[in-house]
Amino acid sequence: MIPYEIISTGSQGNAVVVNEFILIDCGVPFKALKACYRKLRIVILTHIHSDHFRASTVCKLHDLRPALRFACGEWMVKPLVDAGVDLGSIDVLPEGLWSHYRGFEICPQFLVHDVPNYAYKIRFRDGQRCFYATDAAHLKGIVARGYNLYLVEANYDRQITEARIKDKRANGEFAYEIRAMKNHLSVDQFNDFIYSNANANSVIVCLHCHMEDTENAE
Repeated sequence: MIPYEIISTGSQGNAVVVNEFILIDCGVPFKALKACYRKLRIVILTHIHSDHFRASTVCKLHDLRPALRFACGEWMVKPLVDAGVDLGSIDVLPEGLWSHYRGFEICPQFLVHDVPNYAYKIRFRDGQRCFYATDAAHLKGIVARGYNLYLVEANYDRQITEARIKDKRANGEFAYEIRAMKNHLSVDQFNDFIYSNANANSVIVCLHCHMEDTENAE
């Protein structure tokens, strides 16, 4: 089993540590990482939204751990540099290709969201594999069969949310749920992806941000 720790998930911040040395997303205060930051080798970033990227924490990590790598899509380079990260510490990962590191490899996949966003496949030297996806309208076209660990965010139950939208419209209220449904994965979509890819030995983690928390989320 691949060890993992969910530091935080949801609209207040996202950060997950995989195998003790990979931090995926960094949308939390530095104090949330105090117990683990010394072991980190790399920070993998998905997209620019503030609950996934906190510039002050990234700056602190870079200052304290100058050898730490930051891996991302090209859209994250400027925010990283603006946060104080040296350009030489940033690895721009090409979509669909495996990038090699000591003891592991990373392959990003584009996700449909309201900003550029990556999902990540990670495979380790011992053959174990992890898949991470957050803030996705859907996972169509992405295949990650038989992985050991799935960390996938699902935000809402479609039937409940559609009923809530209907009620709000009837009352003349603004339904923020429409935006959330357009840009985030439903529980049904999550289940479909897991059913198509996971096996009996897979560890499946639903990173679930309740709909009530998403009104101010990005």
